[in-house]
Amino acid sequence: MIQYALKCAEGHSFDSWFQSAAAYDKLAGAGLVACVVCGSDRVEKAIMTPRVRPGRKAVSGVGEQEAQPQPEPQAPTVGALSTPANPAEQALAELRKKVEETSDYVGKDFVSQARAMHEGGTPERAIHGEARLDEAKALIEEGVPVMPLPFLPNRKTN
Repeated sequence: MIQYALKCAEGHSFDSWFQSAAAYDKLAGAGLVACVVCGSDRVEKAIMTPRVRPGRKAVSGVGEQEAQPQPEPQAPTVGALSTPANPAEQALAELRKKVEETSDYVGKDFVSQARAMHEGGTPERAIHGEARLDEAKALIEEGVPVMPLPFLPNRKTN
């Protein structure tokens, strides 16, 4: 297993574990490595401090002596992955939580369900999901009350 410090195109820092360097390259090349904050798949490795363990014994003068235990070097702390790094990320996390608690995720069926509710074919309820840009524009032109969300749906990609 290997741990990489990663950074997305929006500047969010996070880390993730991979089976190997080749596994990271394969997943990243397929667009399956995504930012834990914004969901962007434009992710690259960030500069990180290597973790090197000191030897068990150090040679000093003529004889060998036990080396003093040295603390293991740590990578710069960026906080827990689930903790937003700044007030804007905190507000976005609160919005996501509110949307997920008060509406149903309908995924790729969003367009058909939103249209059916607008036309009276199904009972109205709060929903969120995914739509292509052209589909969202068509809903707006039809008068269906929709609004884009500033985050991507949660997906298990890493």
